[in-house]
Amino acid sequence: MIVRIMGEGQWTLADSHFAELNKLDDELLAEMEGGDEDGFHRTLGALLDAVRRLGEPLPDDSLEPSELILPAPDASLEDVREMLSDDGLIPG
Repeated sequence: MIVRIMGEGQWTLADSHFAELNKLDDELLAEMEGGDEDGFHRTLGALLDAVRRLGEPLPDDSLEPSELILPAPDASLEDVREMLSDDGLIPG
C-alpha cells in the first residue's frame, strides 16, 4: 500500500501493518467526534509516526498513485473532518 502524508511525501507499507493503522484511525475518529482537540493531535501524530516507522519512504522524485492520503501533522480538527469518510481516514 502506498500512503501519502500531505506536505511530506509517500511511503510504501506492507498490508500487514493495516491493522495497527486502523486502530489509530478509530481512536482519531472517536476523538474528533468527542471534540478532543488534544487527543486528536496526539493520535494524529502517532498515526503519522507509525507510517514513517513502519513504511519505506519513496524517493522524492517518485510520484506513485497513493492508496491512502493522510493529513499533514499540523492539520486542524476541522481540516481532517473534511477529509473523512464514514470509516475514518483509513477505509475498511
